[in-house]
Amino acid sequence: MKRLLTLLVLAALVCMVALSAPSITQAQSPHSHNVCGDAQAGSARCLAIQMDKQVTSSLSPFAASPGGLNPADLQNAYKLSSSGGSGQTIAIVDAFDDPNAESDLAVYRAQFGLSPCTTANGCFRKVNQNGGTSYPTPDAGWAEEISLDLDMASAICPNCKILLVEASSASFTNLGTAVNRAVTMGATVVSNSYGGSESSGETSFASFYNHPGVIITASSGDSGYGVSVPAAYNTVVAVGGTSLTKASNSRGWSETVWSGAGSGCSRYITKPSWQQDSGCSRRTVADVAAVADPNTGVSVYDTYGGVGGWLVFGGTSVSAPIIASIYALAGNASSINAASSLYSAPSGSLFDVTSGSNGHCGNKAYLCTGTSGYDGPTGLGTPNGTTAF
Repeated sequence: MKRLLTLLVLAALVCMVALSAPSITQAQSPHSHNVCGDAQAGSARCLAIQMDKQVTSSLSPFAASPGGLNPADLQNAYKLSSSGGSGQTIAIVDAFDDPNAESDLAVYRAQFGLSPCTTANGCFRKVNQNGGTSYPTPDAGWAEEISLDLDMASAICPNCKILLVEASSASFTNLGTAVNRAVTMGATVVSNSYGGSESSGETSFASFYNHPGVIITASSGDSGYGVSVPAAYNTVVAVGGTSLTKASNSRGWSETVWSGAGSGCSRYITKPSWQQDSGCSRRTVADVAAVADPNTGVSVYDTYGGVGGWLVFGGTSVSAPIIASIYALAGNASSINAASSLYSAPSGSLFDVTSGSNGHCGNKAYLCTGTSGYDGPTGLGTPNGTTAF
C-alpha cells in the first residue's frame, strides 16, 4: 500500500510539472528563442528567432565559422547573381534604435568579402521615422532584428544601397509612418520583418503599406497556421518560410515547409485579383517564401542585442528581407503591382515546395501543407533566380 501511495504521489507530481511547464511553439525549438516579446494591441513584434549560441557550430554547410548560412549559400540555393542591384535602394523598417547598426554591418560584409556599405561612401543611411538623426530609444531585441535585416539585404544584393528607418515604437502608427518615410526617401523596395494579430481595426493602417511602384514585403509570422498583419494586406508581398538544407539533387538544396511559417485566410482584407485559390474568400497568406527555419538559419553579426558577436537566426524575419532584396536585384519594382508578377511567372522560375506543414487547417489542407502549386505556408514557392520578380 505504501508503495502504491508513493507511485500515485509521483504520478501527480509529473502531471503538475507537465501542466505548469511552458509549451514550445511551432516557431521554436529547445535551442532557440524569440528575441522580441509579445505585441500589444495596435502594435507588432519583431519576428527574429535566435538559435542558442552553443548549437550554432553545426549549422553551416559551407563554412565552419561563423555558423549558419552565408551569402554564398543563399545565392547558390536561390540561383542568384550578386552583380545586379545598381541604383536600387532597399529600405529596412524596424522599431527602436540599434546604435551599432553600421559598425556591425561592416563586420558582416568584410567577413564575406562584400564591398563596404557605409554612410561615408553613400551606400548606407540611418534615419528616424521623420527622416532625421535623433534616433529612438535603443532596444536589444529589435537591434538583433535590425542586424539580421541589414545582413540579409547585404547577402542577397551587395550592390544595393540600404536605408534603415527606425520607428519610435512598435505601434503600427509609427511603423507605418516609417514605411511612408522610406518611400519618400527613394526606397525601391521596403522590407518589414514584424507582425501583429489581425483585428477589426487593421484596415485603418492599410494605407501605410500601399505604395504603387514600390515593393513592400512583410513576414507571414512565426507561430504556424494563422494570419498576421501587415502580411495580410493585399498591397504587400506576404513572405512565408521554409527549412533549407543541402542535398544531393540537381539543385543542390532541398526545401520543406517550416512549421512556424504563418499562413491562412485573412478575416478582413479583400482578395487581390491575382489570387485564384478557392479556399479563402478574402486575402490568402502567403505569396512566396524563403528560408526561415532557425534550425537551418543564417549567419548574423550583432554586438548590441544581448549575447553579441556571430549568431544564427531564423524566423520569417529572414525570408522577408531576402525576398525584398531579390526584387531589388531584378530592378522591376516600379512596374509591378504588389505580388502580381509571382502569379503570372513562367514555369520553373520558382522552386515548388511540396512537403511539410505548419499546423491543422481542416479540409483545406493546402492552406497549411506544402503541395504542388500554390500553398499557404510557401505561396507559389521559393526563388529560382529573379525571373518571377
